[in-house]
Amino acid sequence: MELIQETPDLSAYLAADEVIDHHHPLVRDTAARLAKDAEDSYVYARLAFEFVRDTIPHSQDSGDLRVTWRASDVLEQRTGICYAKAHALTALLRAEDIPTALCYQTFDVVHGLVAVRFNGAWHRQDPRGNKPGVNARFSLGEEQLAFLPDTAASESDHPVLYAAPPPSVLRALRAASDRPHLWKTLPTTL
Repeated sequence: MELIQETPDLSAYLAADEVIDHHHPLVRDTAARLAKDAEDSYVYARLAFEFVRDTIPHSQDSGDLRVTWRASDVLEQRTGICYAKAHALTALLRAEDIPTALCYQTFDVVHGLVAVRFNGAWHRQDPRGNKPGVNARFSLGEEQLAFLPDTAASESDHPVLYAAPPPSVLRALRAASDRPHLWKTLPTTL
C-alpha cells in the first residue's frame, strides 16, 4: 500500500498541538531520558516505540476505565487505547525531530497507529501493546503491526497519513466519560 501524506509539507509532521503536545515538560523529559541511551535517531525511534508499547498498558487489556487523549496525559497516567498511545508515541518522536504521522486501519472500529519517516519513506508502527495473539514490533522493513485487515470482511488499511488526529477520533476521546462509554462511540469511519 502506498502511504499518502495528508499535506505535502513535511514540517506538519513535526508540529506540536493540543494533542501532540511535545513541548510539554513530561514529554520533553521522557524523550531526553530515552535519547540518552540512543546512538542515533533510528535507535531512539525504536526505544520510544518500545517504551510506549511496553510501559503504557492498553486500557482495554488492563481494565483501566480512564480515557486519555493528550500525549502528556497518556505519559502521566500510563494508560490509553490505541489512539492515545499513538498520540504519545508521535509526541515522543516529534520531540526528537523525527517526522511522524498518525494513520489508521478499519476493523469493526477504526484502529490507530503511527508512521515514521526514515530514509525518504514512511514506515507504519503499531504501539498498541502486545498480548497473546498480538506481536507488534518496530520495523523499517516488513511491517510487524498488531493486526492485519481481512479485506474479505471489509476490513482495511487507510493510506492517508495525518499530521493531527481526525475530528472523529478526537470527538470520541474527548466526549467519553470512561472507557465503556468510549467503546460505544468509537468511530467506524474517518
